[in-house]
Amino acid sequence: MKTIRLLGLCAFSLISLAILAQPQVSIVERPAMTEAGGYRAPLHGGYLKKLPVGQVQPRGWLREMLNRQRKGLNGQLGTVSAWLDKHNNQWLSDQGDHGWEEVPYWLRGYSSLAYILGDEEMMDEAKIWFEAVLTHLKANGELGPSGTDGDPNTPDLWAKMPMLWALQTYYEHSGDERVLTAMTNYFMWELTIPDDHFLKGLWQAKRGSDNEWSVVWLYNHTGNAYILPLIDKLHRCGVDWTMKDDLPNWHGVNVAQGFREPATYYIYNGSEQMLQAAYDNHRTMRQRYGQVPGGMYGADENARQGYTDPRQGAETCAVVEQMASDEMMMGITGDPFWADHCELVAFNTLPAALTSDMRALRYITAPNMAISDGKNHAPSIDNSLRGMLSMSPFSSRCCQHNHGMGWPYFAEHLVMATNDGGLCTMLYAANETTAQVADGQTIRLTVDTNYPFEEEIRMTVHTDRAVSFPLYLRIPRWADQATVNAGAGPVAARNAGQYVKIEKNWADGDQIVLTLPMSISTDVWAQNKGSISVNYGPLTLSLRIDERLTQRDSSDPEIVQDDSHWQESVDKSLWPAYELFAGSPWNYALRVDGQNQPIDITVSHKPWPADDYPFTLESVPLEFTAKGRKVPSWGFDQTGMTDVLPTRFAPRANEEETIRLVPMGAARLRITAFPSADISSRIPDCEE
Repeated sequence: MKTIRLLGLCAFSLISLAILAQPQVSIVERPAMTEAGGYRAPLHGGYLKKLPVGQVQPRGWLREMLNRQRKGLNGQLGTVSAWLDKHNNQWLSDQGDHGWEEVPYWLRGYSSLAYILGDEEMMDEAKIWFEAVLTHLKANGELGPSGTDGDPNTPDLWAKMPMLWALQTYYEHSGDERVLTAMTNYFMWELTIPDDHFLKGLWQAKRGSDNEWSVVWLYNHTGNAYILPLIDKLHRCGVDWTMKDDLPNWHGVNVAQGFREPATYYIYNGSEQMLQAAYDNHRTMRQRYGQVPGGMYGADENARQGYTDPRQGAETCAVVEQMASDEMMMGITGDPFWADHCELVAFNTLPAALTSDMRALRYITAPNMAISDGKNHAPSIDNSLRGMLSMSPFSSRCCQHNHGMGWPYFAEHLVMATNDGGLCTMLYAANETTAQVADGQTIRLTVDTNYPFEEEIRMTVHTDRAVSFPLYLRIPRWADQATVNAGAGPVAARNAGQYVKIEKNWADGDQIVLTLPMSISTDVWAQNKGSISVNYGPLTLSLRIDERLTQRDSSDPEIVQDDSHWQESVDKSLWPAYELFAGSPWNYALRVDGQNQPIDITVSHKPWPADDYPFTLESVPLEFTAKGRKVPSWGFDQTGMTDVLPTRFAPRANEEETIRLVPMGAARLRITAFPSADISSRIPDCEE
């Protein structure tokens, strides 16, 4: 009997192990929210948690992007920008005559980049600034340079907000406990400022959400409940981001940062109405000024009534701030919508805002721009300075320093931790992630893909011993034919905009293949003359316009803003500016059928670029052909800027031409929102 029982137990154990080895695949709307929650009690929300900087190591094209950033403007700005000159810099000493938002703007992207790449020289440079902040704290708890905002009794808190974010990144890398002490004392000081002098002024009143987020971060690390009322104070004293069908401010960068404020406050008070207000803010901006492809909106400097055409653009600052907000909203809500939107902006809008060597950038980038010069285009653009459209190392003080957080923060959020001890692939690019899972065991998850330029995403689990944990895979909203293979054959995962949850007793070398078939789709922008944009999976397509590039002196006042300053020792010849002019026709209307699908569109797959950089006209591995007709009346307006979309009554040429389309991120000059080549609007023949 004993032998029979033993054999029975062994058989049962083998069957159990076999069952455990089989993946359990299900579809869920959100990753698990455990009883403990994503944030330390009594806070609310937090479906996903960002892993500490450096644990997600990007590979492939994203790694190349970061390497170019290191060699480019962000990585070298400390030796170029006068605002980062160490001599008499207020961030380095108790005395100084310069240094405001520029230092922390630059440092938060620079430090994240340094820690991801493990660049010792960059890490040493970042440490100089962090040491200065942590060793020049004031007795009352204030950190950084003191200043006022319009009123001698109103301290200027804005520039300290991005520095808090930089300090958080430094702490994740170093574990330096001085950061926690300094932030605690700083927040206690903020609590002593009277409400009528707190968070008042030009920028800080609109951007208090950045400060709120840092309070949440600190409380999660320390559990010090004394600082929690500061969240309520920041919400109370800032502008009202809960307005119904309206926003308190229409400055593009303020909106990209400020729209999420109610969601951050939701973490503190738990009101679903607050969470909904952030969604409403996002929708309100896009209903009024975002009826354009690429995920952003036409705010130029400030969104204006009547200026909603896709020739209006977004500041590079707004682009990277929007991506950061999307990433934060991913964690708070677990909603894959925010990951979809982050990819939309990252793949289609951000790449073309910089030169491929990342040594120059554009202040404003628009979906439709057939010229990128240094002229003053006001009032077509809401800024009367030169250099709004040219590509320059000194496009502006803000974007020059702030653009650097875009790609490093994106890389940090590729894979996130879940509350049930699992991992979630939120944004897709090749990477290697090292993290602890359910039982405290450290595993590595490698992701191999050229997404968004290919459909297959291959993942491998590396572990020293078998381990059970859930792995969540985000299914993009556009991917309605997705399949996943976790070792038992492909399984349809057609619940687009949700997650595939794979539960399994993982062994070393276990593989998962996620396939996201891409197809052509279109968006019709009814509020912008029914214009049409074409998509291929997550990529939006633009007309391929040949570039005629002119190199310019970056110190030439004809193309450079007057708020940009060099360090005296800079060799300016190493940092040229550029103007781009169209070298091929661009004024095309797109031929579509009755369902607004492009007629006779084809796709060509080209070899992957040897340098791993797919965002140029020469290297982009996808190209498309479609049919179009010229609109002869569509040209440049009286300021020399790309004119607004033609009406449906503007005659189209008789001749149908084959036009070439490329992914929007590779097109620095582009037409992305096309008028329709309606047959009824063709130019009459002479005999007609």
